[in-house]
Amino acid sequence: MGGPGAYARLRKTRPHLLADSPVFISHDHIAQMAAVITAIGRVADLDSYQDYVLPWAPAIAQKNHGPRGVFFGYDFHLTVDGPKLIEVNTNAGGALLLLHVAGAQQACCQEVENLVVGRFDIPDLEREFVAMFRKEYAAQFPGKKLRRVAIVDENPAEQYLSPEFELFKQVFEQHGIAAIIAGPDEFALRNEQLVAGENVVDLVYNRLTDFYLQAPVCKTLNTACEDGAAVFTPGPRTHALYANKRNLTVFGNEQLLVELGVDGVTASTLARSVPITERVTEDNADKLWARRRRLFFKPNWGFGSRGTYDGAKLTKKTWASILTADYIAQERVPPSQRLLVVDGDQQSMKLDVRCYVYDGEIQLLGARLYRGQTTNFRTHGGGLAAVFTTPDI
Repeated sequence: MGGPGAYARLRKTRPHLLADSPVFISHDHIAQMAAVITAIGRVADLDSYQDYVLPWAPAIAQKNHGPRGVFFGYDFHLTVDGPKLIEVNTNAGGALLLLHVAGAQQACCQEVENLVVGRFDIPDLEREFVAMFRKEYAAQFPGKKLRRVAIVDENPAEQYLSPEFELFKQVFEQHGIAAIIAGPDEFALRNEQLVAGENVVDLVYNRLTDFYLQAPVCKTLNTACEDGAAVFTPGPRTHALYANKRNLTVFGNEQLLVELGVDGVTASTLARSVPITERVTEDNADKLWARRRRLFFKPNWGFGSRGTYDGAKLTKKTWASILTADYIAQERVPPSQRLLVVDGDQQSMKLDVRCYVYDGEIQLLGARLYRGQTTNFRTHGGGLAAVFTTPDI
């Protein structure tokens, strides 16, 4: 992973990427978040649910090639009533970067458990991550060996999280898997195989935010994904089932969940933990505008904080643009806060907690510390934060 020197270089080149302080979370909160994640997995596996939400996505999302999708990000706000699920992401970045943060801060946190539920062992986690990619490949190509991975994002060298791409490349190669970092325009199809230059690519680790590979620059990747020429993880189907924000209108609707055949315990777990969410339409526009101060507005296919609006600060001009787009309105759940000392001054930081998940199991916990309306990497003293759990008493 590069050791302490890599952490220092990241702090120098990305001064607001890594937070100065860890975040501490109780075991009870972790257990509650795990229950929500398990509940969503149960719902997503139901044919009735899939039949309900897949029509909202393009044709490329309808095919199931087998992979589950790596690095789900379940984002929570912590409240007095327990963790509340704000959204699900299926190309969550930051996992390897958080290992750097935790490694650097481990010495000052000897008496608490680490950001992983129950252990702290960087080499073990790296092996677990690599095994996850091998499972994804085996799900589509059973019996074959994963030889080469392409880490793909648009203009990857210019991405703020580009250092993580290099870290992934190192980890893959340390475990005997060739790896390249590439943009979507660097691929071709040859003899029904996906290639980059002269090299066959077995698996695409997809960091693109064009979730359904619809942009012209993604044409080759789109074809390769639809035809099953290579493994794409996370893929379009995964996004359609979990991360389309319109799905939150289902996860938080107890009555609808029961109608879809979800058991009572699962339905009530989600109803307690997913803020009420509804699609913005012409029919409910007036009612939503009237209570806009209690809502956040998010684009269905958006990512991060792009296109997200705090209803309390919404102008009529922006509202008009929302009505012409595809948006959901989500009940406001204020984030919890952490009081930190930054440059000698006490400052209050907002925080959200991200559970990195594979196949329904939490692999890693992280947090993002920030000030302002939404999470960002522009807050002095903020950024990605290691999560430690308080010891049982």
